[in-house]
Amino acid sequence: MLVIHWVLAGVIVFDMGFSRSSDAKMISAIVYFGVTVLLFALNLLRQRWVSKDDSKAIVQIGAWLLGAMLVVNIVGAWNPGGAWDFAGARALSIPGMLFYLFLQLVPAIRDLYKAFYNPALLFVGSFAVVTIFGGIMLKLPKATVGGISWVDAFFTAGSAVSVTGLASVDTGTVYTRFGHWVIMLLIQFGGLGVLTFTSFFAYFFKGGSSFREGLYVKDFLSSDNLSNVLRLAVKIVLFTLGIELLGAVCILLFAQEPLSAMGWGSRLFFAAFHSVSAFCNAGFSTLSMGMYDEGYRSLYGFQLTIAILFIFGGLGFNIMFNFYAYFKTLFIRIKRKVLYEETFIWPVRAITLNSRIVLVTTLILIVVGTVFMFFVEYNNVLKEHDSFGGKLITAFFCAVTPRTAGFNSVDMTLLSTPTILLTLLLMWIGASPASTGGGIKTSTFAIATLNIFSVASGRYFIELGKREIDDTSVKRAFAIICISLIVIGFAVFFISWLEPDKDLMGIAFECFSAYSTVGLSLGITPQLTDTSKIILIVVMFVGRIGTLNLLIGIIRQVNSRYHRYPTENILIN
Repeated sequence: MLVIHWVLAGVIVFDMGFSRSSDAKMISAIVYFGVTVLLFALNLLRQRWVSKDDSKAIVQIGAWLLGAMLVVNIVGAWNPGGAWDFAGARALSIPGMLFYLFLQLVPAIRDLYKAFYNPALLFVGSFAVVTIFGGIMLKLPKATVGGISWVDAFFTAGSAVSVTGLASVDTGTVYTRFGHWVIMLLIQFGGLGVLTFTSFFAYFFKGGSSFREGLYVKDFLSSDNLSNVLRLAVKIVLFTLGIELLGAVCILLFAQEPLSAMGWGSRLFFAAFHSVSAFCNAGFSTLSMGMYDEGYRSLYGFQLTIAILFIFGGLGFNIMFNFYAYFKTLFIRIKRKVLYEETFIWPVRAITLNSRIVLVTTLILIVVGTVFMFFVEYNNVLKEHDSFGGKLITAFFCAVTPRTAGFNSVDMTLLSTPTILLTLLLMWIGASPASTGGGIKTSTFAIATLNIFSVASGRYFIELGKREIDDTSVKRAFAIICISLIVIGFAVFFISWLEPDKDLMGIAFECFSAYSTVGLSLGITPQLTDTSKIILIVVMFVGRIGTLNLLIGIIRQVNSRYHRYPTENILIN
């Protein structure tokens, strides 16, 4: 079965990625049809001896999918030379076959759960595999207009999987529609994680989750409840797809004028691509100049839609679900008060301390950033906007996009030095935990700031909202801060050494943007050598998976100790 699956995958890649003669198309169609028949027969046989615990539902659904694809191809074969011929029917069935192949990953991932005892390394490995696969797909002839180097292909794939948005080539003009599809799927997988998607399908097809599967996925979803961890994965996937669908509809409404010159297929893809890219905080755009592109820079409704999408994506799924549960409880109690005259009681501690820290920190960063951008850039990059509302919305967009979104609605090279420095800080802080964004995270920055005030006031613990923050969280916060500065520092050092002709501020900006998976650029990334681009690929990858998570995954298994030595004070200042 495994060999046949590889053959099927190879035929699909050959179909989509290479330009072929009519004879080659027919040969591939015949091979494709034969493999589909063989897989259909094998899946029918497997249903007799595959047990429920071994994902029998996946085998059954796979058989139904393959049967549907066979019907499509047979009907097409009966109409040679028509609008729906054999090769055309094969092309129509490719999406279904891709879904079939993805379903086969679910039991494969579950087998990996049993084979590897280190969840962190499995998480890192999933991102590495998707990045390598994405780079190969983007190197295919039909993915680009004139071809790109292997470094640029892997740079784009790494940037998409890490939801960064840095580009070494012009995404809008260099890549074809097929290439854009690959990038969009890489962004979706990178934003939510491969394990989240496989857990989503495993939940439905297996009918539940085991303790082992919950243990493997809980750290990546920031969940402490092992029994509901896969149910949380289902909520995350459904919530993400729902928000992205709503965002795509809004984009179609607010960008009607420039999109009117496109066909409906191009319009729908444009809306879907930018909705996925925005919610996943990727920053990729099919527009050569991003939101600053002529015809889009003054579409303030379009910009607000993009901003709202990446703010929601950067808040974190747990925070959004927490507020949803709070308002749901509040609504039920108000309804009971009105309909049944029950005593109204406000929900007590329904919103967790983590949610409050994230929300307050996010609001402060948005307000401070917007006010700063508005006044500092009023007579600079904002002067081309005539209305007060236009200037304010653009300033707001410029303030929120550095926090891992990566879209630009102004010319980044014209920003003043104070604005660039503030952008560096906002990029470094990034989004919130368990979100689609990167950076050191808002909660990390908040805890570090609170710890400074706590130590300055003579207290050696942090109190907030009648709660004391656990010392482990404080230690992790400062470890994340130190590791981030070390990684960024090494990247700046080596790239400035390899690129002595480049401005140090520009190099630092690209490195901060890469580590925090932002994607904003001062324009020097396409000019870098291949070695410098490889360094940025590594920095983007490390920034997405989290260096601390990787170190914990490696060191915890090797050097676990459960004893403690006597304490001794060390002079700090």
